[in-house]
Amino acid sequence: MEVGKLTVTLRNTTGHKGASRGLRTQGKVPGVCYGASINGRIEPVSIIVDVKELKKALDPVRKQNTVLDLTIEGGTTKHQLHALVKEYQVHPMRREITHVDLLAIDPNKEVAAAVPLEFIGKPKGTVDGGQLRIVMRMIDVRAKPNDIPVKLTIDVTPLEIGDVFHVSTITLPAGVTVTTGRDLAVVTCAAPEKDDVVVAADGTTPADGAAPAASATPAAGAKDAKAAPAAGAKPAAGAKPAAGGKAAPAAAAKAPAKK
Repeated sequence: MEVGKLTVTLRNTTGHKGASRGLRTQGKVPGVCYGASINGRIEPVSIIVDVKELKKALDPVRKQNTVLDLTIEGGTTKHQLHALVKEYQVHPMRREITHVDLLAIDPNKEVAAAVPLEFIGKPKGTVDGGQLRIVMRMIDVRAKPNDIPVKLTIDVTPLEIGDVFHVSTITLPAGVTVTTGRDLAVVTCAAPEKDDVVVAADGTTPADGAAPAASATPAAGAKDAKAAPAAGAKPAAGAKPAAGGKAAPAAAAKAPAKK
């Protein structure tokens, strides 16, 4: 299959899961074609699409925005149309295409399309620790099929910390109109994130790894009195008993001598 050319067939069986499974075993999927042509409106038509042939027909650069010379076979006559891949559905587990929507177009009239954004350069703000934040990677435009750009390039070099490029700052080629909100942010150079720092009452900040001050508040339940001696510990020699306390008796009285 030549790039930009695709042949599909009419599908007579619709709404039947068994038929769809049978198509997938042949590498084909159900689809629908609708839109408009040079001769007027195209009513929705159920079709069968060969997935491999569709991939071959798409330009590797333009991808979904490739204008296809579409041939629909299977009826009394062949239909020749221009079309774009409007959307496709993918199986959540197998990641295989399960359905395709083709949009018939008039090549002389504008159509809606999504165009990817490419960011080049290094923001000036990154020298001071700024971080490049990409907010939007695609924008919506309107243009004639052959005027749809492959991509739109944005040079982020001028960005300082806090600067923002909006949709309105994107340079568009002739014949292309943006439909995405012009005031929406596309890319910004954000200030570096700061770690939380504890500030003392005098306005100073402790050095990394510094030990707590000697006058730190005692633990809950602690008293101003001196710590009690450990259990079983003997008082130091010559030490006085605590205030109001009694002297401890001798450890053991000596037995009186026998007569």
